[in-house]
Amino acid sequence: MAETVTEPVVDKSSAVMQYIMHHVQDEHTWNLPFFQLHLGPHLTLHMVMLLIAAGFMFLLFGVLYRKQDVVPTGLTNALEILILFIRDDICVPNLGREDGRMMTPMFCSLFFYILILNLMGLIPLFAGATANIAVTGGLALVTLTFMIAGTIYLNGFSGFVHALVPSGVPWPVLILLVPMEFIGLFIKAIALTIRLFANMLAGHIVILSLVGLVAVYGAAAAPAIVMAVGIYLLKVFVALLQAYIFTLLSAIFIGQMVHPAH
Repeated sequence: MAETVTEPVVDKSSAVMQYIMHHVQDEHTWNLPFFQLHLGPHLTLHMVMLLIAAGFMFLLFGVLYRKQDVVPTGLTNALEILILFIRDDICVPNLGREDGRMMTPMFCSLFFYILILNLMGLIPLFAGATANIAVTGGLALVTLTFMIAGTIYLNGFSGFVHALVPSGVPWPVLILLVPMEFIGLFIKAIALTIRLFANMLAGHIVILSLVGLVAVYGAAAAPAIVMAVGIYLLKVFVALLQAYIFTLLSAIFIGQMVHPAH
């Protein structure tokens, strides 16, 4: 009697989970539509995304943006609306008119760079670099640098110390309060890091999980595709929202140091 050969049962759920984790992790290869591009030992996929986003920034403002004496139109008009919004509604209210206008280019660069990285993560050809905590940590480090070095540059070291020392507080309390204020600077940077990283990573995982239901359950999970499309469209809004929140919080944190209320 011929032996019956039993094919191994593939755990589809495990395979989908492995695919999701592989998709959101950084690696040294770039899976393009028709071939796999090896990036080498010193270059990762998310590093390439950072370089491409910088190229998009140059293309956007160095080539496509046209400064006009008359009323701007098209792409230039859209960009100027966002730039004026960042200047008048984020920078000036939190940093004052003079410092806000001076630091507007930095905050515009931060906003548009994060926005481009977020949107790139929604395009299948690219990868979501802002779903990498190392990337969001590097962006938060820019804010932390301005919170410390920027305050010292604008107000001197004494101004930096004054921002950490509330007035009218008894000196015994300052022994505990000043170290807590200093540690709070790093906590704020960590909060920026985790907020952007967690929101972008969660969105990618949810979309891939919904699509993965079709691979596991077949046609019975087809409605999950509709949900995935809806969440994908929501992610477009979240990409803009998270860039705005990161920029706004950075302006608030830097403003609290440059112009302390106490």
